[in-house]
Amino acid sequence: MNRVFFLVLLAATALVLTACPQTPPPPPVNPSECPVGPLEVQAEEPLRLQGLGRFAGEYVPGELLVLPKPGLSVQTLRAEGVEPQETLPRGLLRVRVPKGQEEARARALLRAGAEYVQPNYLYRPLRAPSDLLYASNQRAYLNGLVGLEAAWDVGTGRGCPPLIAVLDTGILPHEDFQTSKYLPAGVKLDAADNDPDPTDGQSPFQDSYGHGLQVAGVLGADTNNGRGMAGVTWGGYVVPIKVLRSGATDFSTADIQRGVDLARSLGARVMNLSLGAYGITDGVLADALTRARNAGIVIVAASGNGGTAGVYFPANLPGVIAVGAVKQDKTRASFSSYGPELSLVAPGQGVVLPDPKNPQGYLADSGTSFASPIVAGVVALYMSKYASERKTWPTPDQVYTCLTQTAEDLGPAGKDDEYGFGLVRADRVMADTTYCFP
Repeated sequence: MNRVFFLVLLAATALVLTACPQTPPPPPVNPSECPVGPLEVQAEEPLRLQGLGRFAGEYVPGELLVLPKPGLSVQTLRAEGVEPQETLPRGLLRVRVPKGQEEARARALLRAGAEYVQPNYLYRPLRAPSDLLYASNQRAYLNGLVGLEAAWDVGTGRGCPPLIAVLDTGILPHEDFQTSKYLPAGVKLDAADNDPDPTDGQSPFQDSYGHGLQVAGVLGADTNNGRGMAGVTWGGYVVPIKVLRSGATDFSTADIQRGVDLARSLGARVMNLSLGAYGITDGVLADALTRARNAGIVIVAASGNGGTAGVYFPANLPGVIAVGAVKQDKTRASFSSYGPELSLVAPGQGVVLPDPKNPQGYLADSGTSFASPIVAGVVALYMSKYASERKTWPTPDQVYTCLTQTAEDLGPAGKDDEYGFGLVRADRVMADTTYCFP
């Protein structure tokens, strides 16, 4: 089935569903406690990008993303040494060019009649190396830093859980990620390989193997079940969307874009992106994320593990909640990238995770990849309580204001480059009547 038609069909289906959140089929929530109405469905207007993207950072060798003007033929493309590979949403083409000639062929395509050309950028899971559930290992940072026990007393995310999309490497089986995992039937959750199976397709010997399971586990591990670890949200529905091709080690613009569009069509309300690239400006992905946010999705992304100034893309985009990492003493983790775009920080060192190589095992690791889903989980708790009480979803702007204005200020007074607005505080978020529940 044509991918564009498939996404449009999913969006149209969402219009007729009445449960909350709108998904095909909806998760089993109590409709009386949840707002009725899907995400705002936006017409698939053409991209408004023009000119030449920035050839910086890392990108897929021998590939370009092209927005052609009407009338630009396949014959013209081939005359410029360009071979079409696939049609992407919003009128884009992914094309193959000789390796090492990406920028030269991009400029030739603009002269031949392309509207816009950019690299197919590469993104990496954001994890930093570290050495090795609740009372013994997690309580110190989930409650001691983030205040989750007081937040859970108010709500665990079960009243009206928002659908949370984790765009990552895929998932793997684990004993402690079962009830929160939501796999809608008939949906191609592997956006990279275009199939319904979002299982991580990497080799166990690759560094980012299991990254998606670990991120999803931090956010929504099965909680209060007498085993393993606690997730930030107990009752959330986490939909894993695989945006890494099986066997690959890096994400690409084209695959992440498909994942973002799929999350939007499924009715996700929260999106976590524990991936990034340094020093790039990706117009195609920025457009997809802007449309997702305009439709009502709260986007949370890791700031990066470079450890120096410069928040990674896409966390540095306006409107994205950019999350850095702190140690348990509330100082910035040495690997955590920072800058004026940083929104918040969360625990990111020695975080308990499901072990992807052992379905009954656990380990500890560090990285902004694991700080980001802590914040995404707090977002989900807040949205669940807000929707249950007010029968409507808070907007991304409301969520951003709530979390940043209730954060615990760290570093210099006020917002600063190393900590943003400060440490996310779930206890304040769930109780505040000035910024969160006015």
